[in-house]
Parts: sequence; C-alpha cells; structure tokens
Amino acid sequence: MSFLKTFIPLSFIVVIFFSCSSGSGKMKPDRGDREARIEQSSDIFPPEVLKAYKDSIQAFYEKMLVRSGFNGSMLVVKNGVVLFEAYKGYANFKTKDTLTEHSAIHLASVSKTFTAMAVLKLVQEGKLNLDDSLQKFFPGFPYEGVTVKTLLNHRSGLPNYAYFMENLKWDQSKFCTNRDILNYMIEFKPDKYYNPDKRFNYCNTNYSLLALVIEEVSGMSYEDYLRKTIFLPLGMKDTFVYNPDRDTATAVPSYDQRGRLEATTWLDKGYGDKNVYSTPRDMFKWDQALTAGKVVNKELLEAAYTPYSNERRGIKNYGLGWRMNVYPNGRKIIFHNGWWHGNNTVFIRDIQDSLTIIVLGNKYNRNIYNAKKIAEIFEGGVSIEED
Repeated sequence: MSFLKTFIPLSFIVVIFFSCSSGSGKMKPDRGDREARIEQSSDIFPPEVLKAYKDSIQAFYEKMLVRSGFNGSMLVVKNGVVLFEAYKGYANFKTKDTLTEHSAIHLASVSKTFTAMAVLKLVQEGKLNLDDSLQKFFPGFPYEGVTVKTLLNHRSGLPNYAYFMENLKWDQSKFCTNRDILNYMIEFKPDKYYNPDKRFNYCNTNYSLLALVIEEVSGMSYEDYLRKTIFLPLGMKDTFVYNPDRDTATAVPSYDQRGRLEATTWLDKGYGDKNVYSTPRDMFKWDQALTAGKVVNKELLEAAYTPYSNERRGIKNYGLGWRMNVYPNGRKIIFHNGWWHGNNTVFIRDIQDSLTIIVLGNKYNRNIYNAKKIAEIFEGGVSIEED
C-alpha cells in the first residue's frame, strides 16, 4: 500500500495541544540501523488516526529512504507528538560508529535559518535595522543599495563567492574565510548579477556577509554568538558551528552516493550560509522555540515568513532566511533544504498545523528531499515543491 493511501483527514483529530508522551515502539533494525523510537500518543490522537499516521510515515521511510540506501536521521512530530524517529546507518563508515540521537550532521543551507534569526534578534534588540546598508558595517563595500534585508531575502544581486573567488585565482591550498570573501569584493569588485532588489537570486554570498554583520554588531564571533544566544539557552547541546581547524577529526563526515568519503575543500571554513551541525532532536527544539517566540517576537517572525520573491507567479517563495510554499487558500509551509558535499537536509515546518519534518543525511541521497511528501499524509495533497 502506498504511504499516501493511509491518509486520515485532520477532522478526526479531537485534541490539539503541545504534549510529548513517553514510551517507544520498535522496528526491526538491520546492520548499522538503530531502532526507531515512536512515541505512544493515544491520549492525543484517536487510535485509528495514530496508527494511520505511523503506518504512512513508516511506509515512506522504508520505500523512499531505506530502499535507496539512506544513511542519516529522521524525525516527524505532529502537535508535539513524536510520530517517528529513526537513526539509520553509520556516523563514520570506516570505524562503523553508528548514528545516534547525538550524532550532529552538517545542515548545509538549513544553517541559513540560524543566521537569519540571529540577525532578526539583533534587529529586535535595536542594534541594527533591516534597511541598514552594508557600507554602515563595511565602509569599503563597493556595491550601493545592498541592505541587510536584501541579503536576507536573496535580492542583493551579488555574485556567488564560490565562483568569483575561483575566477580571481584564490589559492585553493588555503581555506577561504568570510573575511577573505569581503576583502576580495572590496578589492576586485566582481560583477554583480542584478541591481539590488530587482529580483530574487539565491546566493550564498548573502549569508556569508550576514555572518560578518552579526560579528560586527555583536562584538562576538559568529560561533560564539549562536552558542551563547541560541544553542545554550534552547538546550541544543549537540549543535555547533563547524571549524575545520578544530573539528575535522571529530565531526560526522559525509559521503557520496557510493559511500566514498567527501574531502574537505578550500570552501569549508566559511559560515553563515552553511557549517552548522545539528541533530533532529535539537532541530525540533529550534522549531518549537521559534514558534513560541523565544527567539524573536511575533512581528519579526511574520516578517521572516513574508514572501518577498514575487516576480514569478506560483506557490514557491522566499522570506527572510526561509523558503516557503504559499497556497491560493492562504496556507503557508515554511521550510529550508540543504546540500553540501554528501549531506542532504530537509527542515519542514507547517506552523499552522503544528507539523515538523526533519531529515538529515550524511550520504548523498536525493530522495531525502521527497520528505515533502510526508505533509500529504496530514493535508491530503498539500506538498512541498523541490527547488
């Protein structure tokens, strides 16, 4: 039976509130596969609804992920109830260390959600404004009209640093830092793609620069700022900003689709656009803290979830650090995907119906992005379009 055929309408749900009960259900593990823990939650959902949800998610996991060689972790939470949690395969293929709930995986571009909300936190504290120009923080910045906001919503028109640093003959035997990127932009002024705020153009340069803005305004390193103001206060004990000078030997490595180790490159020291490592449980804490207004207030959350890319008609859009699907009936799904080396990541948040889907993989597998289909189990056809 298809995992979508067990869909049960939301009208069957009789109680909606945040609660997380204890207990576990077991699945048969295979080699390198920890048993998935599924919460017993009959007090929240009627038994037939609960079973249909779990069976549907289980079917997705087995057919879409396990059969395609999935190596990673997955968590699905509805109305505060953990419906599915699994850790499949190895954190390290050489040592055969298995993945656990504490195995932090590179989030890739899902890291941008932390950068964006850190910036909005500084806005809330009155330390910067969305309309501040980049010249305010970096007097030599050569592009007029670029603001904090146009960095956040990818409307700056700036070029991608991975391309212009290579074209400008960066020595790839050395790590390229965020400050190196800024300095090259000031010195060489590589051609921009568009004038600011003309159109949406997803570009990692934006978030590399935002990380530097955070450092300029806070007086702390990007890593320290996230750790002290987000990770530690929210109890995200397994989440950190990766530094190759310190963490290469201990961080969970990534692998290509054939299971070959992905090598560290000259781009692996940059942050803001990537390099946050985390776990599904910590990411759920992140989701809940945002929803509860523990990071920024309601007004700034609404600004973050406002669509700013309206040049093309359709449901896909981008806010301030968040991708979204906006449907004709007003429904909005907030999410972000990631890909770096062998890591694929998905962080999906249906904030209107309290649904969170997290899939983190450290072996390249495009099927991870199909986690969007899990939303159809609950919404009968509302799904996340892949970018």
